[in-house]
Amino acid sequence: MTAALPSSVEIVEVGPRDGLQNESTLLPTATKVELVERAIEAGARRIEAVSFVHPRLVPQMADAEAVMAAVPQRDDVSYSGLVLNRKGFDRALDTGLTEVNVVVVATDTFSRRNQGVTTEEGLRTWEDIAARAHEAGVRPVATIAVAFGCPFEGAVSSDHVVELARRIADAGPFEIALADTIGAGVPTQVTELLTRVRETTGARLRCHFHNTRNTGYANAFAAVTAGVSTLDSSTGGIGGCPFAPNATGNIATEDLEYLLAGLGIRTGLDLAELSRTGTWIGEQLGKDEVPALLGRAGPFPPK
Repeated sequence: MTAALPSSVEIVEVGPRDGLQNESTLLPTATKVELVERAIEAGARRIEAVSFVHPRLVPQMADAEAVMAAVPQRDDVSYSGLVLNRKGFDRALDTGLTEVNVVVVATDTFSRRNQGVTTEEGLRTWEDIAARAHEAGVRPVATIAVAFGCPFEGAVSSDHVVELARRIADAGPFEIALADTIGAGVPTQVTELLTRVRETTGARLRCHFHNTRNTGYANAFAAVTAGVSTLDSSTGGIGGCPFAPNATGNIATEDLEYLLAGLGIRTGLDLAELSRTGTWIGEQLGKDEVPALLGRAGPFPPK
């Protein structure tokens, strides 16, 4: 029996961070701020805007403080920033972010390449930052990266991911995000892993899918039918991970919105505005086309 679909799903717009971090074009601060402003105009109310990482490693995110100083400050919009260590957390805290996203990588090899630590060390970092975030009144979110497959170690055991989630949950996350960092997962994996993590942790869950192997939207549908009410996406479908070989972009916000709207699921997003923004950000990045398809095909029925 197919599970009942939810009436609404929350979309976290990650284009300004995960979307831009893997692009070769370094955009000026003002363009990044405009991307955030356009996302808000399209209805986004939860935005991962920046990443507080070493500028030598990810130069696309070097102006995180300047971006946060310039984005609109609204009571109905919350901003998140990616942090990998205590120094990144301290930088984030000074900007007044609503939440911090801490990455715990499911495999040692990718964890060392992504943030220079083992998975166990990443867990200890998460525990430290989560405690500090609670003290500061900031929401701590943990993302389990390569939860569905690693480019260096291959298949990732669901038992291992569930145990990581259990330990993460002990530190009181606002949310645990399961990330298919390299777009390796399929819907049956999504359903199984979400079910087991929910049963083990009782935590609020979120999913982050990439469309590397054209399974991203099928995985998003599987997540929604499994009861997840929050999904990440990037307008234009831009992005990827700089430390993953052959990485491609996140599922596109406009394409995801078309799918969810067709299913009768509300997101609060404006499809036409998203599509225009996807085309616009592609132009800023010097691309003839972005991965998102809605900007090329248009909505249906045509308007």
